[in-house]
Amino acid sequence: MSIHLHQGDLPEGLDFGNAVAIDTETMGLNPARDRLCLVQLSAGDGICHMVQIPLCRPDRPHRAPRLQALLEDPAVLKIFHFARFDLGVLTHYLGIDCRPVYCTKIAAKLTRTFTDRHGLKDLCKELLGVEISKQQQSSDWGAPQLSEEQLKYAASDVLHLHRLRERLDELLAREGRIELARAAYDFLPARARFDLLGYEDPDIFAH
Repeated sequence: MSIHLHQGDLPEGLDFGNAVAIDTETMGLNPARDRLCLVQLSAGDGICHMVQIPLCRPDRPHRAPRLQALLEDPAVLKIFHFARFDLGVLTHYLGIDCRPVYCTKIAAKLTRTFTDRHGLKDLCKELLGVEISKQQQSSDWGAPQLSEEQLKYAASDVLHLHRLRERLDELLAREGRIELARAAYDFLPARARFDLLGYEDPDIFAH
């Protein structure tokens, strides 16, 4: 594993190929309230690039033009685990309209209906035989200096997503649910905007 930490934006000249794995770290789990602190990216090659986001607010947004260009590139698939949250945060704090997207959690829920264990740690262990630690999940991501443990934890959230996508695509094909999954992925940017408008509760899709 190789980790590269950047301040404010990606450097020039990086090439993530036609699919990039992405995750975010925030101060909490409310995308409209809890600020974005870190964006992690990997091409699936064991290298993780991280962008530390300076303190910003929706009325004084930070802009990361190279990161935005990558995440809005229609030729690059963006792979997330629980994309709904990350998309909301990226839209709210960086003004990024990220698409096309792939969500390993949705793929897992569409195929692994025999279990309710769809967390990243569970998927990595069961589908890839890889153990990842979640010990730093609730640490202070807004700290100016991130610890080595935080950086390793953040990297682990993206380094395996390409392989998970391959395994989950096999399961989606087996169960005949590839098109259904694609329709769900296409809807995710809109679903994230509903969350930002407060429609997570009440859920307008509920009865």
